[in-house]
Amino acid sequence: MTKDFPGARRGSPSVRVLDDVDVSVAAGEIYGLIGRSGAGKSTLLRMVNGLETPTSGSVVLDGVDVHALPPKELRTLRHSIGMVFQQFNLWNSRTVFGNVATPLKIAGWKDEAIAPRVAELLDFVGLGGKAFAHPRQLSGGQKQRVGIARAIAGRPSVLLADEATSALDPQTTTEIVDLLRSVNREFGITIVVVTHEMDVIAALADRVSILSDGRVVESGDIHQILATPRHPVTAGLVGAYTGTSLTDGEKSALRAQFPGRRISVVVDAATSGGPVLSRLARLHGVDFAIIQGGVSRVKDKPYGQLSLELHGDDAAIDRFVAELSQTATVTTW
Repeated sequence: MTKDFPGARRGSPSVRVLDDVDVSVAAGEIYGLIGRSGAGKSTLLRMVNGLETPTSGSVVLDGVDVHALPPKELRTLRHSIGMVFQQFNLWNSRTVFGNVATPLKIAGWKDEAIAPRVAELLDFVGLGGKAFAHPRQLSGGQKQRVGIARAIAGRPSVLLADEATSALDPQTTTEIVDLLRSVNREFGITIVVVTHEMDVIAALADRVSILSDGRVVESGDIHQILATPRHPVTAGLVGAYTGTSLTDGEKSALRAQFPGRRISVVVDAATSGGPVLSRLARLHGVDFAIIQGGVSRVKDKPYGQLSLELHGDDAAIDRFVAELSQTATVTTW
């Protein structure tokens, strides 16, 4: 799929914002789209609900070509797609109850069905006591909770989250991420989340695509992407998240300071089978010094990238590295 926008001036060439993008999202999963500003993430998200039309290619949702639908059927389809925005987009003149109830009224729900549905959702997002408050009386996190309740009010099958945590502080971001995971788990709603924050992707997504300059440069399971980033853009995002990104100059300085054999190890607690480093070091008679690294969390499990200086007999070190490579990603530098 591609998407071109007209040039800034009449007669100027068009600008390609999405270039040969191919992404497949499974029902019931949480899928992340991450990249720097201008990568094309939000444009791709707007293709899903028909707010943008591809220049070529198609968007297929549950077997239906979204952009082949006539306007009336497209409006009906949009009832099955919820949307959460960065700046909340609440109606300031309406109460919390009114904000959540409005899309249900538009969809033709009867009044007697709306009230219990709104009450259920406000309890679910932790705002049961705020039904008659107005948005100006809420914190940013509370506003986003209202936005999520509104987005899932009509029982959509897909929820699109466009930078839903970017306007929030770190603690509130964690709370909103937890809420989105609950939405996915409790209601089985497929979630596609756009963000430039790797920590959000690591905590939330099952699979992820990395976009750069309108192209998908890498896709895969979140653990695989973090363990073995194959593209420089991905490696930069992962390194910034884990605190393990090293410049060539930093590597040179560490080589001078630690002249022994050096390796970098990615250890994923989901697959490593316990304290693999210390166990293998004892087994093969190898000592190691941690010279650089960091530990983060991915889907509630510890995940670490460490740079080690190894000490011991060369053959023992070879055996240690060979066995370690079976359960972790190991690179020598």
